[in-house]
Amino acid sequence: MTALIDRPHGTLTGYFEEAARIIDRAEEGVRLELVNGKISSKAVADGDHGRIIQWLTRICMQHRPELWLNPDQGLKVETYRSGRARPDGSLAAGEAFVGQGEWADPDSVLMVVEVTPHDSDSDTDRRDRVEKPRAYAESGIPLCLLIDRETCEVTLFSEPDGSRYEDVHTVPFGKALHLPDPVNITLETEPLKDWVS
Repeated sequence: MTALIDRPHGTLTGYFEEAARIIDRAEEGVRLELVNGKISSKAVADGDHGRIIQWLTRICMQHRPELWLNPDQGLKVETYRSGRARPDGSLAAGEAFVGQGEWADPDSVLMVVEVTPHDSDSDTDRRDRVEKPRAYAESGIPLCLLIDRETCEVTLFSEPDGSRYEDVHTVPFGKALHLPDPVNITLETEPLKDWVS
């Protein structure tokens, strides 16, 4: 893998995509991402992580039935680094990713969702709390929702300016959080308290 990292960014993306396909077939549960010029593996989701995605999917379907929270759809992010990220969920119209393949254009994505893994480490802090929101902002995705099981908080990143999100709003689990346009849903986050173990 080190040889891939030493390549210029223009060719790194192609090498990364091929390596990700090979590893995905060889190792069940391993997912690779290329964010901020670095290749990293995404933690395997546990049952509570999956339950959080189910909870959010149900809320989105009830309030916005024309949209779908697509789990694990790869997105082309970071316009200048040709990054590749695999959010825990990408909220978009039901047909948004048809025909796009493993790494889709993020233009139709209204919101991405990241749920921190149970066994948080320094990579989680850097990747999920800093690098991925920055990459999503660079891609122009209107909203980024971070459900942080370590801190028991939900953070909404909004108003991307092409390099970062200008507005960051954090609430503790149990407090309501409004997701503004283009999503326009209010989340009652009390149930998240049950899925932090």
